[in-house]
Amino acid sequence: MAESTRMLLGLALGIIIMIVLVMKTKVHTFIALLIAAMITGIIGGMPIADVALDDGTTVTGLMTAIKEGFGNTLQSTGIIIGLGVMMGGILEKSGAAEKLAFTFIKAVGKKKEEWALAITGWVISIPVFADSAIVIFAPLCKAISRVTGKSIVGLALALAAGLQLTHCMVPPTPGPLTAAGMLGVDVGQMIMVGAALSIPMLIVAVFYCKSVGKKIYQIPIENGGYDRKEYKEEYIRTMEEVEKLMGAKELPSLWASLAPIVVPLILIFAKTIADFAGLDAGFISSLIDFFGEPIVALGIGTLLAVYGLAFKDSKKEVLGTIDLAVKDTGMIMLITGAGGCLGNVIKVSGIGDVLGEAVLNMPIPAILIPFIIAALMRIAWDRQR
Repeated sequence: MAESTRMLLGLALGIIIMIVLVMKTKVHTFIALLIAAMITGIIGGMPIADVALDDGTTVTGLMTAIKEGFGNTLQSTGIIIGLGVMMGGILEKSGAAEKLAFTFIKAVGKKKEEWALAITGWVISIPVFADSAIVIFAPLCKAISRVTGKSIVGLALALAAGLQLTHCMVPPTPGPLTAAGMLGVDVGQMIMVGAALSIPMLIVAVFYCKSVGKKIYQIPIENGGYDRKEYKEEYIRTMEEVEKLMGAKELPSLWASLAPIVVPLILIFAKTIADFAGLDAGFISSLIDFFGEPIVALGIGTLLAVYGLAFKDSKKEVLGTIDLAVKDTGMIMLITGAGGCLGNVIKVSGIGDVLGEAVLNMPIPAILIPFIIAALMRIAWDRQR
């Protein structure tokens, strides 16, 4: 059997076994991902431990690849996830998320929530990294689902679709900006063409998200879990029902509710624009770089939530809210890190290169080849992070 065939077989078996373990057994997703990474690496021909070669170089072993993949993933996402869920907990407990949801629904009208979230994501992700934006807007998605009766799955997918489309196709995000530089394409043209191409994709994605929301119907409930049941049209609240529900609650002001979300977005946006424009103004540039880092920006957003929305609560109540919000964060980080293990194994073992070559040899239109290669590598990269 050819080496490339063995690599692809290992990847296929690893993914199939992972899916079977998650869907048909009591094995947790975290363990299933680790098993998938091990199967992929072993069948793909990776040594178990690092191997020192005669020329002084070292071949990375499977166990090292798994550990590095886990660590690198949490290095880039762990703090953001932690701060995001803390801020989200305050937004939900204080009623700020519901205030934003109600304002959002009134502004766009009923039955347009998926479109509004998708367009919001499409615009926001041009200056702001999609990873940070999805954490910032997660409480809003949950609140809209709880208020309207629409599935959180469809709403979150619509937001994610908008975020990822411009993140992957429109500068100044790093991927398309780097591609423009390497290919010698004018950045302005890249922005216009990338934006134009992403619009029909966004339209198709929203219709898909609407259908998925009906097939996988889940609504957030007060204890932090989700109510899963079969979709029925009668579950969706009318505008009158929404107004009656919101009118019976004492909610914080709009500006206090907006600040924890808007301020981090502005700070991150300012850093992106400064980097894109090549701004070098000494101390001012340093301040923009510091406060525009997602970790710092989300930290400020969390503090604004604590002191702007929970100022009437006691220290014990605020800490209790934060503790409740982060109770499931450990498992989220473990699963995210395990996905990074699989992605790093794919990268280090050379399976990613083999996948690219396999796609090149397929009888498909040439214009689709870079798109498919990018999609495959993006999946692997997301797993690694």
